[in-house]
Order: sequence, then structure tokens, then C-alpha cells
Amino acid sequence: MKRSQMTGRFIRNFAKSKIALVGLLLLVMIIIAAVFAPWLAPQNPYDLMQLDIMDSRMPPGSVSESSGMTYILGTDEQGRDMYSAILYGLRISVIVGVSSTVLALLIGMTVGLIAGYFGGRLETVIMRIADIQLSFPSILTAMILLALFGQGTGKIIIALVASQWAYYARTTRSAALVEHKKEYIEAARLLGLSTPRILMRHLLPNCLPPLIIVAALQVAAAISLEATLSFLGLGLPVTEPSLGLLISNGFQYLYSGRYWISLFPGIALLLTIIAINLVADQLRDVLNPRLQRQ
Repeated sequence: MKRSQMTGRFIRNFAKSKIALVGLLLLVMIIIAAVFAPWLAPQNPYDLMQLDIMDSRMPPGSVSESSGMTYILGTDEQGRDMYSAILYGLRISVIVGVSSTVLALLIGMTVGLIAGYFGGRLETVIMRIADIQLSFPSILTAMILLALFGQGTGKIIIALVASQWAYYARTTRSAALVEHKKEYIEAARLLGLSTPRILMRHLLPNCLPPLIIVAALQVAAAISLEATLSFLGLGLPVTEPSLGLLISNGFQYLYSGRYWISLFPGIALLLTIIAINLVADQLRDVLNPRLQRQ
């Protein structure tokens, strides 16, 4: 089947689910908002020169007396426009989620391919290390590493990669075990192709469908985990706030009726995770041959 035909078939199968299309549309809007946050936000919420403490904790729809700016989602305790803060926080959350997933995928995929293709003691050692890592909850692994490394975007990405790579290693190894004894791999060996070429050009493409599904789900898991860590004060510093930190900042004001400081970042986080999971769920149905209809 030609690549164009495969692409068309993939699009048709994906478009069968209206819910997935809604999730995809929402996800595209979220990505656009995250990428173009500096241009879409009416205020840079982390530029102290643009903040006015007199605008602190203003409810949604309030108008600033000093600047005349309308705060459609209200302000937080520092006078930051919540709409602008959510756009910037969403940007950091997406960067952390996608970056950690891509790095974990590359590491786990490489390790899993090697383990599944070569087998033997090497496979045993790699899989036992992965089993040990998977025996600990992801949040516990990340918390331990952040306690050692400290706060920061790069550090939390490293912590998330360390807590996620084993999922991809196991998935890749399982797929490689199924594929590496098939005729096309044997033919490639008989033709004298190098091991790296066999792994990357022949074995890896047939292991990608389950990896894509796992990666799509893990992006949502990474964003959720980062938000949890930041909410607990272990993730990002106040100078690099994500959605989790924005929720944490407003948590203490919930009982005083200033709900908007936590509510709107929470809704943004919830919609992001829902959109990713809707798309990932449909990808699972489309990429799983047993669920496809001819």
C-alpha cells in the first residue's frame, strides 16, 4: 500500500470518532495558545514592571484603575492577570511534558530495541533495571531526584525522563521480541546489512505503533506529574510557574472566596489532559490492527 493511501486511511479511521476530533481541535488550540503566549497575553505576568500590587486579587471582569486593563479572569495575589499567567503557565507545562516524553521515548526505545534484538544476558540486565525502576511510583522517583537536584525546568525534565523511560523500554522490547524472528529480519541478516541499519530501518518502524500510543498517553501523565510536583513546591520555582504552581498559589485563598486564582488554571490543566487523552485513545484504536476494519 502506498504511503499516500496509508495516510488517507489513517485520517479516515481517526475521523470516525467525533469526540476524538473535538479533542484534536482542543489540543491544537492549546498548542497554539502555548506557542504564541507572548503575543496572545495582554500582559507579561512575570515582568515586575507590568504588575501593580493595587490590582491584587481582583475578581474576573474587574478593570484596573491604574492601567485601565480589564482582567477577564481576575488577578492573583501579586496583581498578575490570570489569563496571561495561564497562557504562560500552559506554555511551560507543555514544554516540560513534551520534552520529557520525547527524551524518555528516545532512551527507552533505544534500550528496548537492543534488549529485544540481542536477548541473552544483556536483555536480562536491562529488563531487571527497568523492573526496579517500575517498582517505584513515578512521583516518588521524581521527588527523590528533585530533592537531590533542586528546582528548575531542566531538572524536572530530567526527573520525569528518569521516571518514564522504563515504560518505553518494556514496550519496545515486547514489540522487538515479536518482530526480530520474522522473515524480513532474517532476510536483512542474510543480505549482510549492518546491525544498526537492521534496527533502525527494519525493526524500529514495526515497533512504532505501540510506542506512539504510549508516548501520547505519557505526555498527559508527564504534564499531570509536573503539575503535582509544582503544586507540592518541588517542581518549578516561582520565576518559572506552570499550571500546577498557579493552582498552588491560589489554593490558600479558596476558603476566602477568591476561587478564580486556582479554578481557572485548574480548568486549563484539566482540558489539556482531557484533550491529549481523547486523541491518544483514538490513536490506540487506529494503530491497533486488531481494531481496524478493512
